[in-house]
Formats: sequence, C-alpha cells, structure tokens
Amino acid sequence: MDSGIYAAYTGLLARTQALDTAANNLANAGTVGFRAQRDYFRSVLAGIGDGQETAPSQVGNAVNDFGVLGGSLIDQGQGAVTATGNPLDLALNGLGFFAIQAKQGTQYTRDGAFMRSDTGVLQTAQGEPVLDVNGQPITIPSGAVDVGPDGSVSVTTAEGSAIAGQVGVFAFSAETPLVALGTNRFAAPAGVQPVVTAVPVQEGALEGTNLDAVHGTMQLILVQRQAEMMQKALSVFNNDFDKTASEELGRV
Repeated sequence: MDSGIYAAYTGLLARTQALDTAANNLANAGTVGFRAQRDYFRSVLAGIGDGQETAPSQVGNAVNDFGVLGGSLIDQGQGAVTATGNPLDLALNGLGFFAIQAKQGTQYTRDGAFMRSDTGVLQTAQGEPVLDVNGQPITIPSGAVDVGPDGSVSVTTAEGSAIAGQVGVFAFSAETPLVALGTNRFAAPAGVQPVVTAVPVQEGALEGTNLDAVHGTMQLILVQRQAEMMQKALSVFNNDFDKTASEELGRV
C-alpha cells in the first residue's frame, strides 16, 4: 500500500485532535480563570534499544500507532485582571492556583470569585471551602474583610482587627500535566504535590481567560483548514489506491 495514505491519515488525526483543543479554548474565551490548552508533539527516539538488533524500531512503533500528538498541556500564562470592587474576589498575578476542597478531593483553580457562607467559611459559588496554606478551610468572622497581597485575610470589627487566615496559593512546574476538570478546575497528577508560593494576591479583582479571542479564532480557522486539506489528501490517496488495485489485481 502506498505510504502516502499513512501520512495523510496521521496528519488528519493530528489536526482533528488540535481542532478539538482550539474549539474548546475559544468556547471558554469568557470563562473566569480559564487556562488555555496547548497541544504538544511527543518526541520519538530512533534506535532499536538495549543493544538488541531484533528489537522493534521506536520510530516504526510510533508511526504504526499514529501517535502524532502527545497530548495537551495547560498554558499557565497570565490572563487579564479586571477590578470588581468585591473584597472577596481574588486574582493572582503570577504562576499559581487557589486550592478548593471539592467532593472529589482537592482541586485547583484561578477563579477567585469567593464568598462568605452563612457559617463564615470562605467558599466558592458552589459552596466548596477555599483552603489555606495548610490545606484547611478558612473561617471569617463578621466584619469588614481585607485580603493582603500575601493572601492574609484580616477582619475589622468594633473591637479591632484580627487575622482570620491566609489563602493558600499553590504552584506546579510548567511541565506538570495537570488534569482538567471542567472549564477552570484542575487536579494534580498522581504522586505530584504542589508547593506553596508567594504569588501576589490582588483583592477586589478577577482574572479572565489567558486566551486572546482574536488569536483563538484565527487558530481555529487555521486548524480547520489544515484538517480539510488532510481529509482531501486522504481521499485522493484512497481513491488512487482503489483505482490501482482494480486495474492491477485483474492482471495477476
């Protein structure tokens, strides 16, 4: 069989995967704290390995598996920060995530739209506690709330001011393959623990997506056109093969 059909199929598969990523990114261009995903290609090492001449080629295995894209990684770049005036709306200026105690376990997000529950617990709009630097919920007494750049939550009452806790900010390395959970939530891979970081916390503001809508639209159109080209190429190779087979097999 003509090797061109393999190349066309591989290209179409890669562009289809990239199209899904680009479409998801653009669909969340208005989501608070959304982190865009970027596709990456896995490296392929040529060689037979372990000194065994009969071992299969790693290049051959990769091509036969059609594993062009290695997957996608979370883009941890900074998004635009917009002031809201709500003292419990928090934004991060740098690499890091807030930690949330969800039913499924600890989750991480850049969405800092928090509120105080009826019992005083700092929580998300879904009622999930926000964790401090020690991984514990934060209870805020009644009073005027002020959140410092280090995440310290102070409450002012008639009796004076007191520190109620410190919002935890946790960081992962840029190469960590975070597990996406919905639009702006992530989980750490098995065996990976984040570290507490001193990223500045901005009170009264929220961070938007780190994807530019114009660039995202252009990327979606580009990938879509590339996918159409690969689909056309695959059709050409496939039809050419059928034609050759019908003409040549009759002569055998």
